[in-house]
Amino acid sequence: MNAPDPTRHATPSAATTPDTAGGLARFFAPWRGSGGAPMPPAPGREIVWAWLGALIGIGAVAACGALLFDGIGLPLLIGSYGASAVLLFGASQSPLAQPRNLLGGHLVSAVVGVLCWQLFHDTPALAQALAVASAIAAMQATRTLHPPGGATALIATLGTPEIVRSGWLFVPVCGVGGPVILLLVALTINNLAPGRRYPVTWR
Repeated sequence: MNAPDPTRHATPSAATTPDTAGGLARFFAPWRGSGGAPMPPAPGREIVWAWLGALIGIGAVAACGALLFDGIGLPLLIGSYGASAVLLFGASQSPLAQPRNLLGGHLVSAVVGVLCWQLFHDTPALAQALAVASAIAAMQATRTLHPPGGATALIATLGTPEIVRSGWLFVPVCGVGGPVILLLVALTINNLAPGRRYPVTWR
């Protein structure tokens, strides 16, 4: 008489079933990318103009901040402008780099950031998460999506002494003043560069 097979009625574990394995494969498949070619290096002339634009743009904001606001401890130059400079001078044809997006994105995000801090400063993590998420939603709703805007909203909720002291002044200073200076430099530098035209659209 043959001995019973102990594995005959065994049920495979959920981790090894074909359905689960197939589901995991489908979940991770997009992580491999679409297989497109990586971005080629920019021509040397484009690199020089982008470097010059960013140098003058950030330098102008820093100089204006030192001249106008250092005495009262209010910042004009904030970290998100570095990302704006990448778009304005390194990818000036991008829809995300156009004036509406630059100005509107920083303004909307500054308002959202200050509001979230005013309402939820007792719970900083909540204020910060809400600020970034709500800034993205607000920019999408107003057609002003500008990735550095998310950083502007976050900066407004970091609770640094200078930002806390500035209160709602953060909006006209950092949400409007800095972006306007960057825009003026972008309009000048990008249209001096041979073959460059900026903006693509104001709408």
